[in-house]
Amino acid sequence: MQRDELADLMTFLAVAEERSFTKAAAKLGTSQSALSYAMRRLEERLGIRLLSRTTRSVVPTEAGERLLRTLAPAFGTIDSELAALSELRQKPAGTIRINTGEHAAETILWPVLDRLLPEYPDIKVELDIDNGLTDIVAERYDAGVRLGEHLAQDMIAVRIGPELRMAVVGAPSYFAGHPRPTKPQDLVDHACINLRMRTAGGLYAWEFEQDGRELKVRVEGRLVFNTTTMALKAALSGLGLAYLMEDHVQAHLDNGRLVHVLSDWCPPFSGYHLYYPSRRQHAPAFALLVDALRYRD
Repeated sequence: MQRDELADLMTFLAVAEERSFTKAAAKLGTSQSALSYAMRRLEERLGIRLLSRTTRSVVPTEAGERLLRTLAPAFGTIDSELAALSELRQKPAGTIRINTGEHAAETILWPVLDRLLPEYPDIKVELDIDNGLTDIVAERYDAGVRLGEHLAQDMIAVRIGPELRMAVVGAPSYFAGHPRPTKPQDLVDHACINLRMRTAGGLYAWEFEQDGRELKVRVEGRLVFNTTTMALKAALSGLGLAYLMEDHVQAHLDNGRLVHVLSDWCPPFSGYHLYYPSRRQHAPAFALLVDALRYRD
């Protein structure tokens, strides 16, 4: 393969993944005109259109999608092998890309990174905060973070946190005008703060369990957010009940700004795991981070 052919394939991969010539040019550190020329050259060489261009977007054609599925893992393997060369360095080095949710990033990943990175100045970490179930292989992440109950079977999974619990909470000012619910069905009579989650296909149904009995309750209220940070702010303001991770609200429970209800319906569940493909060769920097994140009772 000629050098310009390889460069054109890298151009196509960047444009197809970014869905934008502007973003791809910024990613590759070149101009949009250079990318357009490289794409025309590649399509002419192959004799088939790879990208469908409109005034608003750039999307791969059927042929482009097929090529993308081949190139993404191939270039990912090359990147991993090049990163593995850092074994020859005195200290681990390289960039680690992790897809994670906001809660895991704040409570699990950041405390470890805050301690680890000052010791290893040649390690770079990119955290992509995303509460969806992202395909880490297709998106070329080194790893992802999910709850243990949501892990794919073909991944290596490393436990990185303790068991978790959910909590239904409200401010004392809210309960001054509303009775405390004693069972999940009582929530239909309360103002609840909803979360819209891509993984739930819409508004998240609050999940409860007691003595092996599981319930999902679709709650109603005036407020809907797609971030737990805003749901917490609304609950603290007395605007309704929120359903959040217990450790996220523990400080507010301790100081009395929030009240915990239905705790007997919220048992603990499997906590966060770091997961990654078993077939990919990982650099020493990645192995170092995995070991630092590994949960030890």
